[in-house]
Amino acid sequence: MGKSAVKSMGVSPPSTAYGDDLFTWVQEQVALLRAGRLDEIDAQNIAEELADVGKSERRALESAIAVLTQHLLNWDHQPARRSRSWQLTIVEQRAEILNILNDSPGLRVLIAIAIERGYFKGRTQALRETKLTDAAMPEVCPYGFDQMMTREIIFDAHEPADRRRAQS
Repeated sequence: MGKSAVKSMGVSPPSTAYGDDLFTWVQEQVALLRAGRLDEIDAQNIAEELADVGKSERRALESAIAVLTQHLLNWDHQPARRSRSWQLTIVEQRAEILNILNDSPGLRVLIAIAIERGYFKGRTQALRETKLTDAAMPEVCPYGFDQMMTREIIFDAHEPADRRRAQS
């Protein structure tokens, strides 16, 4: 906590400017809010920081969807290269998406937008990684949210690559 906000939680007037030391500024603002000293808070900058938190949560969701869709595309378009690593990345990103949505349920109303933005990034990364042509992968996400989150992905390391190829 910032030195001016600590003073035995007596909450001194804020002494840190917003742009000088964000961490200390936040601690001072929290102490003022908890003390009920609303006339002393930096309301404009608090509002900006809260808006940024919301944007950050949305970006985290989009990022997890990007990684998930990248690996689903890799899985679908390169069956001979399927790996346990891809499978585990899919599992991991599904869990991350669920964690984000559980922490911020209000983001559920933005799922369609997050998929659109995340898919663009995931497709771009998959194209870069696979070296396939743009025409090889759909421009619009071919996965609905439920399919993206629940579709069974099984990797059998003992199955010959040519047989994995035939199953796709």
